[in-house]
Amino acid sequence: MTDRLKKWLVLGLSVPLSACVVGPDYVRPEAIVSSEFKEVAGWKAAQPLDSVLPTNWWEVFHDARLNALEEQIASANQSIMQAQAQYHQAQHLVQSAQSAFFPLINLTGSADRFRAASGQSAAIPGVRNLFGSATAVAWEPDIWGSVSRTVESNTASAQASTATLQALLLSLQATLAQNYFQIKVLDSQKNLLEETVNTYEKTLTIIQNRYAVGMVAKSDVMQAQTQLETVRAQAINLGVQRAKLEHAIAVLIGKTPSELSLVASSLDVAVPNIPLSLPSQLLERRPDIAAAERKMAAANAQIGVAKAAYYPSLNLAATNGFQTTDISSLFTLARRYWALGPAGAALTIFDGGAKNAQYKQTIDLFDASVAGYRQTVLTSFQEVEDNVAALRILAQERETQNKAVDYANQALALTVNQYQAGTVSYLNVMTAQTAMLSNRQIALQLQGEQLLSSVLLIKALGGGWNDNLIPTPEKAAGDTKWTDYLILPLVE
Repeated sequence: MTDRLKKWLVLGLSVPLSACVVGPDYVRPEAIVSSEFKEVAGWKAAQPLDSVLPTNWWEVFHDARLNALEEQIASANQSIMQAQAQYHQAQHLVQSAQSAFFPLINLTGSADRFRAASGQSAAIPGVRNLFGSATAVAWEPDIWGSVSRTVESNTASAQASTATLQALLLSLQATLAQNYFQIKVLDSQKNLLEETVNTYEKTLTIIQNRYAVGMVAKSDVMQAQTQLETVRAQAINLGVQRAKLEHAIAVLIGKTPSELSLVASSLDVAVPNIPLSLPSQLLERRPDIAAAERKMAAANAQIGVAKAAYYPSLNLAATNGFQTTDISSLFTLARRYWALGPAGAALTIFDGGAKNAQYKQTIDLFDASVAGYRQTVLTSFQEVEDNVAALRILAQERETQNKAVDYANQALALTVNQYQAGTVSYLNVMTAQTAMLSNRQIALQLQGEQLLSSVLLIKALGGGWNDNLIPTPEKAAGDTKWTDYLILPLVE
């Protein structure tokens, strides 16, 4: 059965009674939306051609290896596979709810061989056979819209499910990018430490030579060796953090840790200019907000389902069949019988308050979903503001830190000259070297923090997603084939 035919069948069975659908029609509740971002002052605007983030947002970092890793998440990450299965489950729940629009048709067949008790004048003497076949049709019209509201609720839940899937995908993509940049920071820090080790080894050799000729004390040699081994230990320790991050990336792309090895590389990624949308557009860009909004719609429809339970239900039935004692004449007109009914209406007049409690529960659930939606919106604004402020402040801090590196380099050069001239002790050299190393490490960390904040800001802005990607109600119901209407478990 085609989707169009299914649509017309459902429409034909539900529209005549649509005027009786009870419960509130969904109206999207308002949320608190800022007129502008507070932390945007001093923000470097993106170029006009970059006013919208691309769908593959990670490409703004211009890193080919990152691109290759990110592209594997959607097709290989097991959490995404799980979310996709849950979305398909939600689609099938819509189809299950739609099935209530149709009548239920049962086909029965029977064969009896019996002997009536003797001494009863009404009984047929001897052994007899009785064969029967009947087709029964039962249907409960959707008078009060309970089925319609259930379909509406399940459809909104399916739409929420796909938005949740996109939110999860965005989160995993952002996590991978953060892990990747942290690895690059660690690689750069290790390069710095190894460069420092080489410098300290040369310094140690010079001091040992000077000690051999009695120019310096033994303590200078010990201090230089201590400093050298300390830096070596720091370089080795970075391997633990790097290994964990590499393993995490492997799992994100659906591989075991043994299947992925990332060659060390320098931190050569520039912080991109990220376009900021208007605050009001944030509601259209974040999949988690869309998921929360669709959950409100689903909860609203459940109020109608609970309200319909107050009204009487109507059941219609019809039967057409054949019955005979001779199987050869079973399907003849003379053996045919039919019945219209039983038709019945039922109305609960006392249930101990169960329906009232259920109805109030659905209202409470809707109120909770509204609060959850508004909290999601508030959190989204906080995340944007946090990362806009972080990027702006980190840019200023990094500029200042680079100056500190330059001054530390000059101070170290002066101190080394003074030591060689014998005017200061080696402790002064160590202090200058430690300051130099510390400032260079901080500069690398700030560069890494800028990249991480960039990723978090892109995530806070919804990546390249927008709510036009939410499936329509027809798409949310999934594709239905004619084989789906068979009473056989045909699964492709």
